[in-house]
Amino acid sequence: MGDFWQAVLYLHVLAMAFFVGGQIVFGIAVVPVERSSPDRERMRAIARRFGYGSLVALGVLIASGWAMASHDGLFGDSTLQLKLALVGLVVVLTLLHLRRPRLHLLQAAILLASLVIVWLGLELAH
Repeated sequence: MGDFWQAVLYLHVLAMAFFVGGQIVFGIAVVPVERSSPDRERMRAIARRFGYGSLVALGVLIASGWAMASHDGLFGDSTLQLKLALVGLVVVLTLLHLRRPRLHLLQAAILLASLVIVWLGLELAH
């Protein structure tokens, strides 16, 4: 059964890498390059594609995280509770960002909260 939970953890980390790593790549590489392009639809298409992938990653993160927290009996842990509150915040900020994509402060807040979530996940793993 250990291999099963290792696979669940693997999926969780892989989804986190896509979600957070994609935000970093998008902000550091895609936006600065595409911002100067006269074809704004191209950046919107890239953002939509990344957004769909992020939704899948978020679903995997929630399902795998919930399964691991349940298996390890962590729902009473204050670190997990803070992490879950931040996950809720990221979901709300992401929905706001979908409605107001030009509010770049939302994108920065999502990234910052996501990085804190990763840190808390590492704390829980110990």
